[in-house]
Amino acid sequence: QVQLVESGGGLVQAGDSLRLSCAASGRTFSLYSMGWFRQAPGKEREFVAVIRWNGGRTLYADAVKGRCTISRDDAKRMVYLQMNSLKPEDTAVYYCAARLVPFGEVSLTVTDFGSWGQGTQVTVSS
Repeated sequence: QVQLVESGGGLVQAGDSLRLSCAASGRTFSLYSMGWFRQAPGKEREFVAVIRWNGGRTLYADAVKGRCTISRDDAKRMVYLQMNSLKPEDTAVYYCAARLVPFGEVSLTVTDFGSWGQGTQVTVSS
């Protein structure tokens, strides 16, 4: 089991950048593909980005492609989401999540992830 704590959210203006961080605990962190999801008020939780357990593959939602970069540092047990050129429609609570199974392939599906953080709020003003 992996425990996750997100940080780095805040209130920014359109066009600004933020880097979200996710601190993981648990000896087997490096075995899990990790994802970022977000949920805006009144909307379903949606996929943002995912990185394979070995860092060898990443996927991004079309809405953030070209503006966001997911990365991981297994030695520090950290996952990051660098977000640039932020837009008001990026406003949401952002969640870090770990795949249900070790060595799992990248996935865009919420139900494929079994460990979730508490979320960090990102608010982008126009």
